[in-house]
Amino acid sequence: MAILSGKAAFSLLLLLASANASRFQPQAGAQAPLGADVAASKKPLIDSEALQARIKVDNLLTRAEELYEIAKLGEEEYNHPTRVIGSNAVPDDADRGNSRLAGHLGTLSYIYAELAKLGDYYTLSNQSFPAVSGNVFESRLILGAHVSQSAAPMGLTPPTKDKEPVHGDLVYVEKDGCEAANYPASVKGNIALVRRGTCPFGTKSKLAGQAGAKAAVVYNFEDDGVSGTLGTPSPDHVATFGISGKEAEPILRDLKKGKTVDAIAYIDAEIKTIYTDNIIAQTVEGDQENCVMLGGHSDSVAAGPGINDDGSGSLTVLEVAKQLTHFRVNNCVRFAWWAGEEEGLLGSDYYVAQLTPGENRKIRLFMDYDMMGSPNFAYQIYDARNDVNPVGSQELRDLYVDWYKAHGLNYTFIPFDGRSDYDAFIKHGIPGGGIATGAEGIKTKQEQEMFGGVAGEWYDKNYHQIGDDVSNVNLTAWEVNTKLVAHSVATYALSFKGFPERRFAVNKAYTAGIKHHGHKLIV
Repeated sequence: MAILSGKAAFSLLLLLASANASRFQPQAGAQAPLGADVAASKKPLIDSEALQARIKVDNLLTRAEELYEIAKLGEEEYNHPTRVIGSNAVPDDADRGNSRLAGHLGTLSYIYAELAKLGDYYTLSNQSFPAVSGNVFESRLILGAHVSQSAAPMGLTPPTKDKEPVHGDLVYVEKDGCEAANYPASVKGNIALVRRGTCPFGTKSKLAGQAGAKAAVVYNFEDDGVSGTLGTPSPDHVATFGISGKEAEPILRDLKKGKTVDAIAYIDAEIKTIYTDNIIAQTVEGDQENCVMLGGHSDSVAAGPGINDDGSGSLTVLEVAKQLTHFRVNNCVRFAWWAGEEEGLLGSDYYVAQLTPGENRKIRLFMDYDMMGSPNFAYQIYDARNDVNPVGSQELRDLYVDWYKAHGLNYTFIPFDGRSDYDAFIKHGIPGGGIATGAEGIKTKQEQEMFGGVAGEWYDKNYHQIGDDVSNVNLTAWEVNTKLVAHSVATYALSFKGFPERRFAVNKAYTAGIKHHGHKLIV
């Protein structure tokens, strides 16, 4: 695949943005975007209630429908709509990945075109970065005489040799397989069976490969399966699956009795480095030394169009950015649309890593908005506390609490555990938090009483699936949460009075408790 440089990629992005700007024209009678000819002094100062009043569910729904049309650009390659990240290469029909870029690049061009309509209220920029992308086309794991029902290829796993099935005995690895000494000589030419825990999955796969294993199987210490990632690719990684503790239990019993259990592993996969883009929009006005920042991710998984995950969040951020242009701000507001979140928080990781200490200090807090309208929703607040996270995180958490209470709405706290784009900010000392409405978790009976919906079912039954389309978004939850996002922006765009000053101390308690990096387990 031809890879364009960051500058060339952005030129292509601008070209597509220009094309999409004409495609997504406002309807007749719609209010024209504010431009340079409107004096900022004539605008009212930001007011939370006024900004919330400008949030209309019909506008959100229209954006969702437009985004789904963009996702359909991925149908040629995947046979279904998707907005998975792809390179900024010129499409080439001979390239296997030619149309995987269409849905995501189309998303970026749409976001950029919509922001460009807003005149000079924002300074717009993109940030091109290399991203490691993995795709599993086909896989199967046979354990003894049975096809595994829980086997899941690890994210960024390499294929089996020559993308063909490999056969060998399952060899039990001592402890958690975090040291080379844990791998017996009999692993060579066979398939390593390793317990989840203590160290990253990538470490286990690497050590298995160095010991000569043909493949590795990581089993859970709980009944559930393992949906993990190997992280940064290594030449020593081998094809790696995760399986449930329930499925592993009888195999472990047999191995402990000295019985032989053979296995056949097969993974057809590819790993490649591509280029993609973050988009950043920052208010021209406002104190540039004190910025409130918020973001959502622009990409979906390969399996579906991602209209709730995270079309709902990224479009919420876009709609709030549009409506903010009707007001003056005291503090700068910085909006971000991250690429590569589904591949492991790649865009936000890269962005924060590039910040100088001075630029880091300018960000007073970061607010993450991922999945705003799950169909079986709960109003969830990340439980970001100052004793574990950068000081200021708890003040943001309490802002959400106060807003839900003021509107007579129930809420619940969820773990602040590295599952979304706030992770890099917290690790670099920037206070953060956010809200969500639930992914693959199960709604409890108590939550059914609090929020309605169906107990015992996922918050989003179409999470990371083909069914995450426009009909998958609960419009009531989406509108409510978009108003809360508007409130969070308005509050800090007006004043940081009472909000803690920035510190650079990073609390190691956060990092020590993290088992996720994005939606995938890493340990």
